[in-house]
Amino acid sequence: MLADVELAKAYRLLNHGPTVLVSSAAGGRRNVMAAAWAMPLDFDPPKVLVVIDKSTYSRELIEQSGEFILNIPCRAQAAQVVQVGSETGRDDDKFAASGLAALPAQRVAAPRVAGCIAYLECKVVPEPHNQQRYDLFIGEVVAAQADDAVFRAGHWHFEDADASQRSLHYIAGGAFFATGEAFNVA
Repeated sequence: MLADVELAKAYRLLNHGPTVLVSSAAGGRRNVMAAAWAMPLDFDPPKVLVVIDKSTYSRELIEQSGEFILNIPCRAQAAQVVQVGSETGRDDDKFAASGLAALPAQRVAAPRVAGCIAYLECKVVPEPHNQQRYDLFIGEVVAAQADDAVFRAGHWHFEDADASQRSLHYIAGGAFFATGEAFNVA
């Protein structure tokens, strides 16, 4: 079941470096793309960074709407992550083509990707220089939720979950790692 994540701890959803699905929508159109370059930036208000290339359809929709969602997919969705990361959404609906279902978000118009283990709904913090020169988008997190089977009390608990629920970490050429064993040093 999805549970709200305190916005002050939303950065923890990305802190371990997972691959994300960036969903966007504008003018009655929607899209989803894979991104390996996303990270937390700030705590209060919570902010994230994501790289979105100028040539992508998602970039066009994000620039029009001023918002996006970082969806954190799990190992069970790996084939779909590769598919939406390899195709354009300009001509076809990538949700339909990949079999991913779109769900309504809490605070933004972009759709959530069903089956993901966490969601960070974001409003773009305009930084035209960074966006044009580096393809770097800053998003203020306005809502965050995570599957309480794997994230609760402000921390990931993958050791309690089925292996299919572990987050993905992209390497290159369709190769991933899934989050591994957790341990503490204290």
